[in-house]
Amino acid sequence: MQGGLDKLANVLGKFATKINSLRYIMVIKNAFAALIPVIITGAFGTLFSAMVFDSENGLAQIDALRFLENLKPISSAVSYVTLSFLTIYAVFLIGIELAKLNKISGVFPGIIAVMSYLSVNPMIYEFVHEDATVIAENVLAKQYTDTKGLFLGMFVAILSIELYAWLGRQKRLQIKMPDSVPGNVSASFSALFPTIFTVTIIATAGFAIKSLTGMYAYDIIYNVVQRPLEGVVQGLPGILLLMFIAQVFWVIGIHGNQMVKPIREPLLLAAIAVNTEAFEAGKEVPNIITMPFWDMYMSMGGSGVTIGLLVAILMVSKREDMRQITKLSLAPGIFNINEPVIFGMPIMLNPILAIPFILTPLVTGTIGYVATSLGFAAKAVVMVPWPMPPIVNAYLATAGDIGAVITQIICIVVAILIYLPFVMVSNRTVNEVA
Repeated sequence: MQGGLDKLANVLGKFATKINSLRYIMVIKNAFAALIPVIITGAFGTLFSAMVFDSENGLAQIDALRFLENLKPISSAVSYVTLSFLTIYAVFLIGIELAKLNKISGVFPGIIAVMSYLSVNPMIYEFVHEDATVIAENVLAKQYTDTKGLFLGMFVAILSIELYAWLGRQKRLQIKMPDSVPGNVSASFSALFPTIFTVTIIATAGFAIKSLTGMYAYDIIYNVVQRPLEGVVQGLPGILLLMFIAQVFWVIGIHGNQMVKPIREPLLLAAIAVNTEAFEAGKEVPNIITMPFWDMYMSMGGSGVTIGLLVAILMVSKREDMRQITKLSLAPGIFNINEPVIFGMPIMLNPILAIPFILTPLVTGTIGYVATSLGFAAKAVVMVPWPMPPIVNAYLATAGDIGAVITQIICIVVAILIYLPFVMVSNRTVNEVA
């Protein structure tokens, strides 16, 4: 049994190392990690808008605090400048991160990426007003700046920076300035031709796509790539498969969340941004599965819902080593940090505890999905930081929905029940599995 696990760990470990070393995977992970404060800032703008400044459901409904309603434009502005421009920020950060791998420093490559992305999108917007078609020129429609443009933005950012870096290495395109010219001025002139050619080539490609297909690049990428992927992840089987892959990697000692991050982050962060905007606008919230859904129902206490394991050990474990590790792990576990449990218990390469570790988030995720789809629990509309303790994160993420809190409590109880028999089996082992 142990030999089989070691062999599996070796194979998957090599696969994980290869995947994580891919330059574009690294770039996307770093860019979206940097974007999380932006999303959380926008989400808390929405939270304050709903729970403080709203005159029907927030504190502003109290007569003495009615003046708070006048402050709602502040929170609305915070939500708008963060969530409605998420693609632009992502393109900028991806440009910088990829430039670093090409040994180009500074923030200018981020500007190159943004210019390139904007050049392939239309600057004309048609809409119907009072039965008449109105054409607005020199504007950028919202779908090109919010989360709907993410996949096209990532593609154009990568393509433009690789092209810019290659052009920058061509000596024939480099403008040599006298030594007396300041370094920053000389660098600007050296970037002149690569910049002109990069943006022109990308813009020409966008024009060619529109001329040949009758559709903008955005329409093709969104409908062919992004929307189908969103549909897969928004379904229960898709998110369970993603979680299963993450858990298997954790069991062999590889950070599972990091392995699925390049797929998970663009889709689930985009989903919560869409929910937040819809909630802020008073529209129907569309997405069940979001980044907070993952945290609320599939990762309480950390990956594997190990808060259930800690409670189960305190209830029935007779092994002093496991109880000591549990006592040390309780405090970080409350804030969803469970590496001490995974590597100290250990769960890694442990054929007994690995089973519930993989199974539990699949069960709790299913419970959360069913409860939300039935309307018992509200959909998440606020992106809360992942270290937020259970119960609190469910309450804040759903803007104060008690059904979501009850559902999360049920999930924690179910997690305890799943772990209990495996902890009892561990009581019978003489030696700790290493």
